[in-house]
Amino acid sequence: MNLDEKFLKGKGALITGGASGFGRGFAYAYGHRGADLVLVDINEELLEETSKKVEKETGQNVIPIICDVSKSDQVEAMAKQAFSELDNIYILNNNAGAGTGFYKDPFRIKEDLFDKTIALNLKGQWLVAKEISKKMKKQNFEPLKGKIIHTASIAGVKVDPGIPVYSICKVSVIAMMQIFAQSLAPKITANAISPGYHVTGAYRDSLDVMKMTMDQGHVKTPLNRYGTVEDVVNLAIFLASPSSNFITGHNFIVDGGIAEVGVPAHYLKSDI
Repeated sequence: MNLDEKFLKGKGALITGGASGFGRGFAYAYGHRGADLVLVDINEELLEETSKKVEKETGQNVIPIICDVSKSDQVEAMAKQAFSELDNIYILNNNAGAGTGFYKDPFRIKEDLFDKTIALNLKGQWLVAKEISKKMKKQNFEPLKGKIIHTASIAGVKVDPGIPVYSICKVSVIAMMQIFAQSLAPKITANAISPGYHVTGAYRDSLDVMKMTMDQGHVKTPLNRYGTVEDVVNLAIFLASPSSNFITGHNFIVDGGIAEVGVPAHYLKSDI
């Protein structure tokens, strides 16, 4: 099929972390393909700005909802509002997350930072999927009732000792996605996208910061360029489309080859 078609017309999409980065990219992409949108974020000012811009450019209904996805009461309220504003949520992009900074020694991380990182990057994805899937699996669409797309990371494929807690979270997100894929089959698919190095808020929206991070980790990219938000969005479009209806439980790596055939981040001191 033509992935530029409005194959999401009459369908709703909910995107956590929707105010910026990959989430904002998903919003524009789904809106251009006919979806009405719920954008969820904790940054109220940026969320309002993004929602207005996406609505104006795509002509679709865009509902902004402020929510800390690590808080169960806020997630429950968010889901209730989302389903009251839209009559369905066919696509859930479980995308909200954040890093913890650079810590090569996992035992020097403070307990409260460990807990906050797990709560946002792992627990948050579980809470949102839990609440949204309750109604998603009762929707009237065929052959699928809905689709869940998780944002993971190559740090969950090749563990990165420079960001240990984040890496632990993303390993777990991939495992959780596969459990969801089994539990929600055959009417809801669950897949994950594992980005590599792309200029987003994780790197303060700075190519220089991202370059420095890659240099410190001795990263080598076989395709010899830096990743873009569009690289990840293009895959999300495919996963949201009917072309991916027979795919579930899979983690898609979008990193220019780093994890599979390149050199992922490492800090080994060995000369051998």
